[in-house]
Amino acid sequence: MPVRLTTRRLSMAEAMRVLARPGLGGIALFAGCVRPDPGPGGRVVALDYEAHGPLAVGALRALEREAVRRFGPGRFVLWHRLGRLPVGEVSVIVGAACGHRAEAFSAARFLIERLKVTVPIWKTERARPGRRPRRSRARRAGRSAG
Repeated sequence: MPVRLTTRRLSMAEAMRVLARPGLGGIALFAGCVRPDPGPGGRVVALDYEAHGPLAVGALRALEREAVRRFGPGRFVLWHRLGRLPVGEVSVIVGAACGHRAEAFSAARFLIERLKVTVPIWKTERARPGRRPRRSRARRAGRSAG
């Protein structure tokens, strides 16, 4: 299924199976994962994703059609998770299989960038309050740690 909103885990291996077809020589996959970013409420431990289901699915399908118009015949996946996802979980997978690698990379980049701004999916940070991370001594002294 090229378009998916789900509460189930997303699988890169499954995305590869959906995309792989003879004649499509380039496959590009992108997975976005929940990060433990520091925020005003503390370090992020999870994100809650919600969407307006019918509108989000419609926007994902429109994005898939636009990818076909821009990058030609191929196969595409646009999958997003909903619900509470802890740090490290995959929240989004986009992928493109095209005749050549350049089109596949361009299409995958196009898909993730447009998904983030056009599809009605919202996230809420869940944080663990606590001390903000301290910078290393080398960084405080103006020296590079690496």
